[in-house]
Amino acid sequence: MSGQIEPPKNSDALALRSAEFSRILLIKPSALGDVVHTLPVLVKLRARYPRARIDWLITPENAEVVRYHPALSNVLLFARRDFSKRGRRWRAFLSFVDLLKQIRRAKYELVIDMHGQVRSAFFTLISGARVRIGFDRPIKRGVTISAEHDLKNVPNHGWRGAREGSWIAYTHRIPIPTLDVHAIDRYLWVAPLLGLDDNPPDLTIHLSPEASDRVNRLLEEHDVPASKPLVVLVPGTIWETKHWTIEGFAGVARQFLQDGFAVALAGTKRDQQRCRQIAAAAPGTCDLSGQTTPADLAALIRRAEVAVTNDSGSMHVAASLGKPMVSVFGPTNPVHIGPYERPESVVRVDLPCSPCNYRRLSQCPFDHACMKQVTSAMVVERVRNILSAAKSHPEGVTAFVFKR
Repeated sequence: MSGQIEPPKNSDALALRSAEFSRILLIKPSALGDVVHTLPVLVKLRARYPRARIDWLITPENAEVVRYHPALSNVLLFARRDFSKRGRRWRAFLSFVDLLKQIRRAKYELVIDMHGQVRSAFFTLISGARVRIGFDRPIKRGVTISAEHDLKNVPNHGWRGAREGSWIAYTHRIPIPTLDVHAIDRYLWVAPLLGLDDNPPDLTIHLSPEASDRVNRLLEEHDVPASKPLVVLVPGTIWETKHWTIEGFAGVARQFLQDGFAVALAGTKRDQQRCRQIAAAAPGTCDLSGQTTPADLAALIRRAEVAVTNDSGSMHVAASLGKPMVSVFGPTNPVHIGPYERPESVVRVDLPCSPCNYRRLSQCPFDHACMKQVTSAMVVERVRNILSAAKSHPEGVTAFVFKR
């Protein structure tokens, strides 16, 4: 594990490693990819504290991705988005007050804040827990040392540690020995503090049977029968600079439609314009954008033969399912936030300016070359290679688990 932290040796730290906790709160409200990255922490907490109550503070839209996990006792819902919706703010305030009461009533003994912002630190303090763990303050950024990214530039954005002074809320801080590590390994730096096991990370997603049923009905409504092999394209992402081209996705869709696959587009309402453009450029593509929840998206990806994404939450969902997938990377570093231990799933062009972590296209002085130079032929070839390898080694595919 890159940047692995040695178990602490002072008496206070040794006492923490041997302590038993019966009420634990894990805080990671969003985003979807970050929630998936936190699942291994949950699994290790359950292994270490098998009889404890372990709750997860999370946003409602992501809750269904973790709610049915056998390691989890309960979810606490933080409806952050309701505060920005007109007509719902009073209700959102009342729900927020009720959430604070739930946290206080639970009398948590251990709170682990994996989010590291002022709002998550606030929840951490409100809990009154005697042990409150989170990341240390930000460290200085440097040039990545990853062999495949011998950069001359130093990214100005990206995770560097707990933000907004949130580290003040913690009784114990997770040290940050390096930034050149995958997010999952970084989250597992909490393990030495608590004496968690060093088994490989378990990223298994557990969903309700209803999620699969909803997806099957949705596909049937769009004339995609259960017998039809499916390719899922997820072209949306929050950063402008992470967007692969419309024609790139459309080219992939046209090729797989020609090969006899059904092709479905998925994404949030924010992604609908891009999905409509791709569907128009690839007639026969099924556009499901704005019609699925994160849990539905996971079930849809599970139903597919392969997923094609940008750097986004859907990529991490596909990787956690062990699903064949390909993701196009440009401004971000796949060593840090790519599909975990799946380097073959990343398609990128080797440019001296990439990654840069610029979020807006207006910041890019090179006309988005890192994405525009990735062609649909490159992605299709990678997809075919990965599908061929998956058929040759089916034992390498992670099981998808339904909780009944």
